[in-house]
Amino acid sequence: MTPTGPATGTLYTRLRDCFRDHPLAFDATIAFGALVAMIAGSFTDPHGSPDGPTFGDHAPDVWSVLIMVAGAAALVLRRRHPFRVLCFTVTITLFELINDTRPAPIAMSAVVALYTVAARTDRPTTWRVGLVTMAVLTAAAMIFGPTHWYAQENLGVFAWTGMAAAAGDAVRSRRAFVDAIRERAERAERTREEEAGRRVAEERLRIARDLHDVVAHHIALVNVQAGVAAHVMDKRPDQAKEALAHVREASRSALDELRATVGLLRQSGDPEAPTEPAPGLAVLDGLLDSFRKAGLPVTLARADGDKPLPGTVDLAAYRIVQEALTNVRKHAGPDAEAEVSVVRVGRTVEITVLDNGAPQPRTPADSAASGGHGLLGMRERVGALGGTLTAAPRYGGGFRVQAILPVTSRTGEDT
Repeated sequence: MTPTGPATGTLYTRLRDCFRDHPLAFDATIAFGALVAMIAGSFTDPHGSPDGPTFGDHAPDVWSVLIMVAGAAALVLRRRHPFRVLCFTVTITLFELINDTRPAPIAMSAVVALYTVAARTDRPTTWRVGLVTMAVLTAAAMIFGPTHWYAQENLGVFAWTGMAAAAGDAVRSRRAFVDAIRERAERAERTREEEAGRRVAEERLRIARDLHDVVAHHIALVNVQAGVAAHVMDKRPDQAKEALAHVREASRSALDELRATVGLLRQSGDPEAPTEPAPGLAVLDGLLDSFRKAGLPVTLARADGDKPLPGTVDLAAYRIVQEALTNVRKHAGPDAEAEVSVVRVGRTVEITVLDNGAPQPRTPADSAASGGHGLLGMRERVGALGGTLTAAPRYGGGFRVQAILPVTSRTGEDT
């Protein structure tokens, strides 16, 4: 047995694609089929014998054949001019019904034209036009037809025109439904792409903030310790060695944190990234020790009960302290001192960094003008978690940075 399924499917696909690319050829095929059906129907007599209809007992005259050809030919233009084609086919159908004692089934061309109008217009227009067409053709068949007004041929005209309008309306509704589904799918795809792009942008911004915090903090420490080493190199070599050791330690820490942050960007199959956890308040003492070694006296006051925080909040709190102390070291002068407090109040945690340095401008605008983004980065980080940040000079000198972070972050993490 030879498999015919795939071959049949391929032939159907080819015909469908051909007719889709050449709609006029498809309409010509429909018109030819309608013409064949009308001519075949004209040879049929439904009352030819007592046993039922007969075929071939009588043949249509030349005038009827010409009318059938004209009606079928008009169907070739049914897509371009649906209403005109419907009016033309209804007119020649009425002419045939009124002037012929044995009318040919020319109404078939009007049925196809009515289907086209219903498939290409809205529902109210479909039913108005359909009811008028059904009423006119059925009344003409009942009044001028050769049979009784209640004959099945007259009911057939009514049924065929009604089915044509209903089928056209159903096809139009299905096309609208498919188009709506396709549009919804395309809109959902665009929304997914936009959401993915937004998340990528947010992730890039977060990584950029982390990189800035890491680099600014450690490079500031390296700069301070390198300056100390250069200053005491000749007179106090032991202190210079200690400063250089701090430089080495700070640079190593910077490289480790940079490696951990950049490791987030690795793809599968890349070399394994470090698995150290992100820094948080648990290692806050180590952060403060690094500043003390750089010459900045820092005191710490904690009233958070050592309760763990959500990962994003913990990292944000650590980075805020790191960036605030880096700004103190850079802007407050050599004799400045700093105070750090971490207090948990209800469902929030308050991070405060104070210094008593010289009153120098450290507003976001001034920071951006000098090429830095420390305060801007802190505001964006706090805002992303739904918290608030206050950064302003203190009365009498110094600067104050306070961040209030919700314990429950926007990512849904909670303790």
